[in-house]
Amino acid sequence: MSITDTTLAEAEILLAQPRGFCAGVDRAIEIVERAIKLHGSPIYVRHEIVHNAYVVEDLRKKGAIFIEQLEEVPAGNTVIFSAHGVSKAVRTEAESRGLRVYDATCPLVTKVHIEVAKMRADGFDIVMIGHKGHPEVEGTMGQAGEGMHLIEDIEDVQALALPDPERIAFVTQTTLSVDDAAEIIAALKAKYPAIREPKKQDICYATQNRQDAVKFMAPQCDVVIVVGSPNSSNSNRLREVAEKRGIPSYMVDSPTQIDPKWIEGKRRIGVTAGASAPEALAQAVIARLHELGVRNVRALEGIEENIAFPLPRGLGLPA
Repeated sequence: MSITDTTLAEAEILLAQPRGFCAGVDRAIEIVERAIKLHGSPIYVRHEIVHNAYVVEDLRKKGAIFIEQLEEVPAGNTVIFSAHGVSKAVRTEAESRGLRVYDATCPLVTKVHIEVAKMRADGFDIVMIGHKGHPEVEGTMGQAGEGMHLIEDIEDVQALALPDPERIAFVTQTTLSVDDAAEIIAALKAKYPAIREPKKQDICYATQNRQDAVKFMAPQCDVVIVVGSPNSSNSNRLREVAEKRGIPSYMVDSPTQIDPKWIEGKRRIGVTAGASAPEALAQAVIARLHELGVRNVRALEGIEENIAFPLPRGLGLPA
Protein backbone atom coordinates (compact mmCIF):
# COMPACT_ATOMS: atom_id res chain seq x y z
CA MET A 1 0.00 0.00 0.00
CA SER A 2 1.39 3.41 -0.95
CA ILE A 3 1.77 5.89 1.87
CA THR A 4 3.22 8.79 -0.10
CA ASP A 5 -0.06 10.72 -0.15
CA THR A 6 -0.96 10.10 3.49
CA THR A 7 -1.01 13.32 5.53
CA LEU A 8 0.70 13.52 8.91
CA ALA A 9 -2.66 14.23 10.52
CA GLU A 10 -3.65 10.70 9.55
CA ALA A 11 -0.33 9.23 10.70
CA GLU A 12 0.15 7.31 13.92
CA ILE A 13 2.93 7.06 16.49
CA LEU A 14 3.51 3.52 17.74
CA LEU A 15 5.18 3.30 21.17
CA ALA A 16 7.33 0.28 21.93
CA GLN A 17 6.80 -1.55 25.21
CA PRO A 18 9.01 -1.75 27.15
CA ARG A 19 11.19 1.27 26.49
CA GLY A 20 13.38 3.63 28.52
CA PHE A 21 14.91 3.21 31.95
CA CYS A 22 15.78 -0.24 33.28
CA ALA A 23 16.21 -1.18 36.93
CA GLY A 24 20.00 -0.77 36.81
CA VAL A 25 19.73 2.76 35.44
CA ASP A 26 17.02 3.73 37.95
CA ARG A 27 19.26 2.45 40.75
CA ALA A 28 22.37 4.26 39.49
CA ILE A 29 20.61 7.62 39.22
CA GLU A 30 19.04 7.21 42.65
CA ILE A 31 22.44 6.44 44.16
CA VAL A 32 23.82 9.75 42.88
CA GLU A 33 20.78 11.73 44.02
CA ARG A 34 20.78 10.17 47.49
CA ALA A 35 24.52 10.64 47.90
CA ILE A 36 24.13 14.35 47.12
CA LYS A 37 21.31 14.63 49.69
CA LEU A 38 23.32 12.74 52.29
CA HIS A 39 26.75 14.32 51.83
CA GLY A 40 26.02 17.54 49.96
CA SER A 41 27.60 18.60 46.72
CA PRO A 42 29.88 18.07 45.04
CA ILE A 43 29.68 14.31 44.59
CA TYR A 44 32.17 12.89 42.10
CA VAL A 45 31.08 10.27 39.59
CA ARG A 46 33.64 8.23 37.68
CA HIS A 47 32.54 8.26 34.05
CA GLU A 48 29.00 9.18 33.01
CA ILE A 49 26.70 7.44 35.48
CA VAL A 50 24.74 6.15 32.49
CA HIS A 51 25.21 6.96 28.82
CA ASN A 52 22.61 9.66 28.40
CA ALA A 53 23.39 13.37 27.99
CA TYR A 54 20.02 14.49 29.44
CA VAL A 55 20.53 12.45 32.62
CA VAL A 56 24.14 13.54 33.05
CA GLU A 57 23.29 17.22 32.66
CA ASP A 58 20.40 16.94 35.13
CA LEU A 59 22.66 15.35 37.76
CA ARG A 60 25.38 17.91 37.06
CA LYS A 61 22.90 20.67 37.92
CA LYS A 62 22.13 18.89 41.20
CA GLY A 63 25.79 18.80 42.23
CA ALA A 64 27.47 15.83 40.54
CA ILE A 65 30.91 16.25 38.98
CA PHE A 66 31.76 13.70 36.31
CA ILE A 67 35.40 12.66 36.05
CA GLU A 68 37.39 10.02 34.18
CA GLN A 69 40.37 9.62 36.52
CA LEU A 70 40.24 9.21 40.30
CA GLU A 71 43.14 11.65 40.66
CA GLU A 72 40.55 14.34 39.85
CA VAL A 73 38.77 13.61 43.16
CA PRO A 74 40.14 15.54 46.15
CA ALA A 75 41.27 13.29 49.01
CA GLY A 76 38.53 12.38 51.47
CA ASN A 77 35.69 13.08 49.04
CA THR A 78 32.94 10.79 47.77
CA VAL A 79 33.09 9.00 44.43
CA ILE A 80 30.45 6.90 42.73
CA PHE A 81 31.32 4.18 40.23
CA SER A 82 29.08 4.30 37.16
CA ALA A 83 26.55 1.63 36.21
CA HIS A 84 29.05 0.18 33.74
CA GLY A 85 31.38 -1.12 36.47
CA VAL A 86 35.10 -0.63 37.04
CA SER A 87 38.26 -2.72 37.06
CA LYS A 88 39.87 -4.07 40.20
CA ALA A 89 42.66 -1.54 39.71
CA VAL A 90 40.20 1.35 40.01
CA ARG A 91 38.74 -0.08 43.21
CA THR A 92 42.22 -0.49 44.66
CA GLU A 93 43.14 3.08 43.74
CA ALA A 94 39.99 4.47 45.37
CA GLU A 95 40.76 2.56 48.55
CA SER A 96 44.39 3.68 48.62
CA ARG A 97 43.32 7.32 48.23
CA GLY A 98 40.86 7.04 51.11
CA LEU A 99 37.81 7.93 49.06
CA ARG A 100 34.29 7.17 50.21
CA VAL A 101 32.86 4.92 47.51
CA TYR A 102 29.31 4.13 46.45
CA ASP A 103 29.14 1.48 43.78
CA ALA A 104 26.41 2.04 41.18
CA THR A 105 27.56 -0.90 39.04
CA CYS A 106 24.48 -2.61 37.63
CA PRO A 107 23.99 -5.90 39.52
CA LEU A 108 23.81 -7.70 36.17
CA VAL A 109 27.28 -6.39 35.31
CA THR A 110 28.50 -7.43 38.76
CA LYS A 111 27.19 -10.92 37.96
CA VAL A 112 29.53 -11.03 34.95
CA HIS A 113 32.44 -9.84 37.12
CA ILE A 114 31.77 -12.69 39.56
CA GLU A 115 31.66 -15.19 36.68
CA VAL A 116 35.04 -13.94 35.44
CA ALA A 117 36.61 -14.26 38.89
CA LYS A 118 35.32 -17.81 39.35
CA MET A 119 36.36 -19.00 35.91
CA ARG A 120 39.81 -17.48 36.18
CA ALA A 121 40.20 -19.14 39.59
CA ASP A 122 39.37 -22.45 37.87
CA GLY A 123 42.14 -21.84 35.36
CA PHE A 124 40.02 -20.90 32.36
CA ASP A 125 41.01 -18.42 29.68
CA ILE A 126 38.04 -16.13 29.14
CA VAL A 127 36.80 -14.75 25.86
CA MET A 128 34.74 -11.58 26.27
CA ILE A 129 32.35 -10.60 23.50
CA GLY A 130 31.99 -6.82 23.53
CA HIS A 131 32.87 -3.45 22.07
CA LYS A 132 36.46 -2.30 22.52
CA GLY A 133 36.72 0.91 24.54
CA HIS A 134 33.27 0.63 26.14
CA PRO A 135 33.55 1.26 29.91
CA GLU A 136 31.66 -1.93 30.77
CA VAL A 137 34.13 -3.95 28.72
CA GLU A 138 37.10 -2.20 30.31
CA GLY A 139 35.69 -2.92 33.76
CA THR A 140 35.03 -6.59 33.04
CA MET A 141 38.38 -7.14 31.32
CA GLY A 142 39.96 -5.52 34.37
CA GLN A 143 38.63 -8.20 36.73
CA ALA A 144 41.64 -10.37 35.86
CA GLY A 145 45.25 -9.48 35.27
CA GLU A 146 45.65 -11.96 32.44
CA GLY A 147 43.82 -14.67 30.55
CA MET A 148 41.19 -12.27 29.13
CA HIS A 149 40.62 -12.04 25.38
CA LEU A 150 38.27 -9.46 23.80
CA ILE A 151 36.48 -10.19 20.55
CA GLU A 152 34.00 -8.04 18.64
CA ASP A 153 32.94 -10.16 15.67
CA ILE A 154 33.20 -13.52 13.94
CA GLU A 155 36.48 -12.51 12.29
CA ASP A 156 38.00 -12.10 15.75
CA VAL A 157 36.85 -15.63 16.61
CA GLN A 158 38.81 -17.01 13.65
CA ALA A 159 41.90 -15.10 14.78
CA LEU A 160 41.83 -16.50 18.34
CA ALA A 161 44.74 -18.76 19.29
CA LEU A 162 44.19 -19.96 22.85
CA PRO A 163 46.59 -22.29 24.69
CA ASP A 164 44.16 -24.96 25.93
CA PRO A 165 40.92 -25.57 23.96
CA GLU A 166 39.56 -27.54 26.91
CA ARG A 167 39.92 -24.64 29.38
CA ILE A 168 38.05 -21.79 27.71
CA ALA A 169 34.93 -19.88 28.77
CA PHE A 170 33.11 -16.84 27.48
CA VAL A 171 31.16 -13.89 28.83
CA THR A 172 29.46 -11.02 27.03
CA GLN A 173 28.85 -7.32 27.43
CA THR A 174 25.33 -6.92 28.81
CA THR A 175 24.12 -4.46 26.14
CA LEU A 176 24.96 -6.33 22.93
CA SER A 177 22.64 -7.14 20.06
CA VAL A 178 21.08 -10.46 21.02
CA ASP A 179 21.18 -11.68 17.42
CA ASP A 180 24.77 -10.58 16.75
CA ALA A 181 25.96 -12.14 20.00
CA ALA A 182 24.23 -15.42 19.10
CA GLU A 183 26.15 -15.58 15.81
CA ILE A 184 29.48 -14.94 17.53
CA ILE A 185 28.72 -17.50 20.24
CA ALA A 186 27.87 -20.08 17.58
CA ALA A 187 31.22 -19.42 15.90
CA LEU A 188 33.00 -19.78 19.25
CA LYS A 189 31.27 -23.10 19.95
CA ALA A 190 32.13 -24.37 16.48
CA LYS A 191 35.81 -23.55 16.99
CA TYR A 192 35.98 -24.57 20.66
CA PRO A 193 33.32 -27.27 21.31
CA ALA A 194 34.29 -27.54 24.98
CA ILE A 195 33.90 -23.82 25.69
CA ARG A 196 32.07 -23.09 28.94
CA GLU A 197 29.18 -20.64 28.82
CA PRO A 198 27.56 -18.58 31.59
CA LYS A 199 24.87 -20.30 33.65
CA LYS A 200 22.52 -17.54 32.51
CA GLN A 201 23.10 -15.40 29.44
CA ASP A 202 24.96 -12.19 30.23
CA ILE A 203 22.91 -9.94 27.95
CA CYS A 204 20.57 -8.30 30.42
CA TYR A 205 16.80 -8.70 30.56
CA ALA A 206 16.23 -5.03 29.67
CA THR A 207 18.42 -5.19 26.57
CA GLN A 208 16.62 -8.36 25.46
CA ASN A 209 13.15 -6.97 26.16
CA ARG A 210 13.75 -3.67 24.34
CA GLN A 211 15.21 -5.42 21.31
CA ASP A 212 12.28 -7.84 21.24
CA ALA A 213 9.88 -4.88 21.45
CA VAL A 214 11.53 -3.25 18.42
CA LYS A 215 11.40 -6.56 16.50
CA PHE A 216 7.65 -6.57 17.15
CA MET A 217 7.17 -2.86 16.38
CA ALA A 218 9.45 -2.28 13.38
CA PRO A 219 7.53 -4.37 10.80
CA GLN A 220 4.45 -2.27 11.56
CA CYS A 221 6.30 1.02 10.93
CA ASP A 222 7.53 3.12 8.04
CA VAL A 223 10.24 4.77 10.15
CA VAL A 224 11.61 4.23 13.68
CA ILE A 225 12.98 6.88 16.03
CA VAL A 226 15.15 5.70 18.93
CA VAL A 227 15.61 8.03 21.89
CA GLY A 228 19.19 7.67 23.13
CA SER A 229 22.64 9.22 23.24
CA PRO A 230 25.27 8.40 20.60
CA ASN A 231 27.51 6.66 23.16
CA SER A 232 24.72 4.43 24.46
CA SER A 233 25.41 0.86 23.36
CA ASN A 234 21.91 -0.45 24.00
CA SER A 235 20.30 2.49 22.17
CA ASN A 236 22.51 1.93 19.12
CA ARG A 237 21.53 -1.72 19.11
CA LEU A 238 17.83 -0.78 19.00
CA ARG A 239 18.42 1.33 15.92
CA GLU A 240 20.33 -1.54 14.30
CA VAL A 241 17.55 -4.02 15.09
CA ALA A 242 15.04 -1.88 13.19
CA GLU A 243 17.45 -1.21 10.31
CA LYS A 244 18.10 -4.92 9.87
CA ARG A 245 14.39 -5.30 9.23
CA GLY A 246 14.58 -2.79 6.41
CA ILE A 247 13.03 0.11 8.33
CA PRO A 248 14.69 3.57 8.17
CA SER A 249 15.82 4.30 11.72
CA TYR A 250 17.23 7.33 13.46
CA MET A 251 18.58 7.99 16.95
CA VAL A 252 18.02 11.31 18.69
CA ASP A 253 19.31 12.81 21.91
CA SER A 254 16.81 15.65 21.82
CA PRO A 255 13.49 16.38 20.09
CA THR A 256 15.22 19.24 18.27
CA GLN A 257 17.27 16.67 16.34
CA ILE A 258 14.23 15.29 14.54
CA ASP A 259 14.37 16.11 10.84
CA PRO A 260 10.81 16.68 9.52
CA LYS A 261 11.86 14.97 6.28
CA TRP A 262 12.16 11.67 8.19
CA ILE A 263 8.40 11.49 8.65
CA GLU A 264 7.15 13.05 5.41
CA GLY A 265 4.54 10.74 3.86
CA LYS A 266 4.94 8.18 6.65
CA ARG A 267 1.87 6.41 7.96
CA ARG A 268 3.29 4.81 11.11
CA ILE A 269 6.19 6.22 13.13
CA GLY A 270 7.72 3.92 15.72
CA VAL A 271 9.22 5.40 18.89
CA THR A 272 11.33 3.60 21.45
CA ALA A 273 13.99 4.58 23.98
CA GLY A 274 17.18 2.97 25.18
CA ALA A 275 17.53 1.67 28.73
CA SER A 276 19.46 4.81 29.72
CA ALA A 277 16.95 7.28 28.21
CA PRO A 278 14.31 8.84 30.52
CA GLU A 279 10.61 8.67 29.68
CA ALA A 280 10.48 12.48 29.88
CA LEU A 281 12.76 12.61 26.84
CA ALA A 282 10.62 10.08 24.96
CA GLN A 283 7.54 12.19 25.73
CA ALA A 284 9.36 15.30 24.48
CA VAL A 285 10.03 13.48 21.21
CA ILE A 286 6.33 12.58 20.97
CA ALA A 287 5.44 16.24 21.65
CA ARG A 288 7.75 17.31 18.82
CA LEU A 289 6.06 14.84 16.46
CA HIS A 290 2.73 16.36 17.50
CA GLU A 291 4.11 19.80 16.60
CA LEU A 292 5.03 18.45 13.19
CA GLY A 293 1.45 17.34 12.64
CA VAL A 294 1.19 13.76 13.89
CA ARG A 295 -1.95 13.46 16.00
CA ASN A 296 -2.45 9.84 16.96
CA VAL A 297 -0.45 7.81 19.49
CA ARG A 298 -0.87 4.11 20.21
CA ALA A 299 1.08 2.16 22.84
CA LEU A 300 1.86 -1.36 21.73
CA GLU A 301 1.52 -4.41 23.94
CA GLY A 302 4.65 -5.78 25.53
CA ILE A 303 6.34 -7.03 28.67
CA GLU A 304 5.71 -5.10 31.88
CA GLU A 305 8.94 -4.92 33.88
CA ASN A 306 8.75 -4.82 37.67
CA ILE A 307 12.37 -5.56 38.59
CA ALA A 308 14.11 -3.40 41.22
CA PHE A 309 17.62 -3.65 42.64
CA PRO A 310 18.56 -2.74 46.23
CA LEU A 311 20.66 0.32 46.97
CA PRO A 312 24.16 0.05 48.45
CA ARG A 313 24.42 -0.03 52.21
CA GLY A 314 24.25 3.47 53.68
CA LEU A 315 21.88 4.82 51.04
CA GLY A 316 18.89 2.59 51.71
CA LEU A 317 17.09 4.98 54.07
CA PRO A 318 14.05 6.90 52.81
CA ALA A 319 15.10 10.00 50.92
